[in-house]
Amino acid sequence: MISERIAEVRENIERAARRSGRTPDQVRLMVVTKEVPIDKMRSAIAAGAVLLGENRVQSAREKVEELGREGLQWHLIGNLQKNKVKYVFDLFDRIDSVDSVALAEAIDKRATQLGVVMPVLLQINISGEESKFGLQPEELEKALDATRDMKGIRVEGFMTIPPMDPDPQHARPYFSALRELRDKYAKMDKNILLNELSMGMSSDYAVAIEEGATLVRVGTSIFGSRSR
Repeated sequence: MISERIAEVRENIERAARRSGRTPDQVRLMVVTKEVPIDKMRSAIAAGAVLLGENRVQSAREKVEELGREGLQWHLIGNLQKNKVKYVFDLFDRIDSVDSVALAEAIDKRATQLGVVMPVLLQINISGEESKFGLQPEELEKALDATRDMKGIRVEGFMTIPPMDPDPQHARPYFSALRELRDKYAKMDKNILLNELSMGMSSDYAVAIEEGATLVRVGTSIFGSRSR
């Protein structure tokens, strides 16, 4: 049952947090609902899921219309095209996949027009894979400089996706590298609050927590495999 799987994931999060010298409340669970039907989402919500991650604007719109936003937090975790920016403000509480300064500028422009501030995470391509979206680590300083004075967005941290590998231990160096980047830039400018490290999915979230994750994105371990 979905409720049992969520309970198991939460237990794993608690154990990993304690292994890393932190308390369980320092790590949040995002339930990834990509391609998950409404009835299964309702079961997850009934089991205590409040933070939901969606990959696409269109599918999120349909689900938000059905489930609403009250008592829930909706985050966009997939690639966002600039021409879809105008739609995100009625759907999402945060955009966790800002992968370029150009996208940040587009979000900032629209947010400023609406008189709001959109929280965001910068997506970092820590592995350097051509198949993945995200800023390269060497681009990060310029990106933080560019976003520092934007009035319509608030950078709250970083997100990354390591290379796919059946051994979760192989993801550890990438998680560690993202934590080190966060620590480096958090020390450089006290006005930049980089509290969030979104890293770790169903296969490797325990390792990610051990390396400092504050948010893990779990879907398959809760809902099972889905079509791609």
